[in-house]
Amino acid sequence: MNTTEGNDVSNTTSKCHFGLLKNIGVQVVIAMVLGAIVGQMMGHDATVFQPLGDIFINLIKMLVIPLIAVAIISGSAGLGKSHSAGKVGLSTLAFFGLTSAAAVALALVMGHIFQPGSGVDMAAMQSHFSSEYADKGEVAGFWATVIGMIPTNFFSALNQGNILQILVFCMFFGIALSRVDSARSEPLLNGINVIVDAMVWMINQVMKIAPLGVFGLMAVAIGTYGFDALEMVMKLFAVYVATILIFAFGFNPLLIKLFSKVPVMKFISAMKKPQAVAFSTASSMATLPVNMEVVEKELGVSNATSSFVLPLGATINMCGNAIYYGLVAIFFAQLFGTELDMMAYGAIILTSTLGAVGQAGVPGPSFLVVAVLLAAGIPIEGLPLLFALDRIFDMIRTALNITGDAVCAVIIDEMVNKQK
Repeated sequence: MNTTEGNDVSNTTSKCHFGLLKNIGVQVVIAMVLGAIVGQMMGHDATVFQPLGDIFINLIKMLVIPLIAVAIISGSAGLGKSHSAGKVGLSTLAFFGLTSAAAVALALVMGHIFQPGSGVDMAAMQSHFSSEYADKGEVAGFWATVIGMIPTNFFSALNQGNILQILVFCMFFGIALSRVDSARSEPLLNGINVIVDAMVWMINQVMKIAPLGVFGLMAVAIGTYGFDALEMVMKLFAVYVATILIFAFGFNPLLIKLFSKVPVMKFISAMKKPQAVAFSTASSMATLPVNMEVVEKELGVSNATSSFVLPLGATINMCGNAIYYGLVAIFFAQLFGTELDMMAYGAIILTSTLGAVGQAGVPGPSFLVVAVLLAAGIPIEGLPLLFALDRIFDMIRTALNITGDAVCAVIIDEMVNKQK
């Protein structure tokens, strides 16, 4: 090779590496790693970086509610013009329910096979036990949930950030617009779509500081809890991660393969960016704008479908949470020597699946697991063992949650296209 050719290859390689570093997904991953290292080194002093994470999360949250409102109106109006609107809605809800049930069933199987709660030193854990969480296990009944989804004051729902109520009103309003004479509704719908585009532009600007925000979030999370707390529940954590990976790279790709024309590897590659954001923020809502952009631009899903499915999924589709609830139930049942019969397993699956509806897609300790344990007659005294690590568990399950939303959007869009 002559010198000129060698320089050309070197320049091309340098440009490739530089281009890779400009990718926001790569930047976020690097920020996560650096944040974890700094957090481990600084310990509790890493809280000095808390403002970086707070600013990033607050900027995203600032945009989420208005984006959901206008996006769901636009999406519902687009779907409402077709004769398959009702079928799309029911299919979306059925998909979320069935995949959540499949997720918790997989968790129960994995827990039964690998026995994460067997052989754990109970004496070393006694100091962490507490019974103060018994009153946090209430899950609203079916009719209470349905009634709670209907806003008596839409502006109050906006002010309170009640996502389910916002979804219900905006879907109803979007469908209503599709039934109005197009000459009258078209200007309003065009205006709503302009607002959506403006919101996306704002989100793209906010995402430019994502690496800084992610660095701050990771540094604080690792600095506060460290990796030492994992030692007592390391087997549970290992089985949990394995179950998440099986669902993410086994079950979801199988659905994509069977029910859509999107290549599996293309889907997996495209989801790296929203998964990185979901993992670092532990928030389905904060990841929603990024997920919508990737699903539409890289996976070819129509705006009408993504604007309907993804906001709904960010609110009620919690496959990662279902896996967590199932494994935690098995873990404590084995830890306390509680025998589980088929009724108990059924209670775990049902409570885990239904309980996710209405659960906010934002970071924080999940007390729904209390309801799951109580439904199956499993002692809840050991829960404080997990609360300190909830952020780490939450980061992992959120990445799976938003992936499931994207899978549903791809499949539903395929169904809509076939019916045109």
